[in-house]
Amino acid sequence: MHQSAAKWIASLLRDRNIPFLVCGGLAVRAYGSQRDLHDIDLFVPGEHFLSVVQAGQPFISKAAAHRQEEGWNLTYVQFKYEGVKVEVGKADGAQIFDAQNRAWVALNIDFSRYETVHLLGLELPLMLKKDLIWYKSVLSRPVDIEDVLAIR
Repeated sequence: MHQSAAKWIASLLRDRNIPFLVCGGLAVRAYGSQRDLHDIDLFVPGEHFLSVVQAGQPFISKAAAHRQEEGWNLTYVQFKYEGVKVEVGKADGAQIFDAQNRAWVALNIDFSRYETVHLLGLELPLMLKKDLIWYKSVLSRPVDIEDVLAIR
């Protein structure tokens, strides 16, 4: 299921020459975690966000909007493709909650910093391991701590 959803979103983005970075659980899996995958998370540059929303319109399960939830403060859209949630975040202005300092901090997504990994039958651009460890350490939710331990 995750393979066809990943193939769908990667094709949608590549057909439009939209840069993207895979983060979250799928990236953690690529770096060695064994935990179950719940969804596919990725970021696109702000100037491409609306075209992603329009292109994926038939599969929207959560409308594109700015949300502040579970340690995240960002604009994203959620698609559901063959039962799999695919969340695409707008990189511009994205923030995460620093659990230790109790403050919002910028999540500076740099699309020139990635590692291409063969995953789910695709070549995917992943957030660098050190960047993933940084943001998951800052968030420090139980799942993030588990992820950091698994990929270190």
